Amino acid sequence: MEKKVQYKVIVSERARQMLAGHVRFLAQKSPTAARKAKNNLMNAIRSLSIMPERFPFLTAEFIPLNKYHKMFVEKYYLVLYQIKDQTVFVDYIVDCRQDYGWLVR
Repeated sequence: MEKKVQYKVIVSERARQMLAGHVRFLAQKSPTAARKAKNNLMNAIRSLSIMPERFPFLTAEFIPLNKYHKMFVEKYYLVLYQIKDQTVFVDYIVDCRQDYGWLVR
């Protein structure tokens, strides 16, 4: 049986702050929903340690081609990450219900 390659996953400070902001906002309405969203996002991010290439590249006018992979979590969140060697760098965690046009300009 072939051994699967394990990637190291690093979440940037900016992405951590974005996650914290999403969870804080959601917690104002429902602490239970906030906890669930955080757990689902963290589990999805951890899953990138195995086969992070399984998600497609983000294509946007002002983003360099093949720079960021995109992963949707819980239908509302977009996680953007790069793969370099055996490391996955999570750079953004975006709530798609908000305006994120700033990201692709």
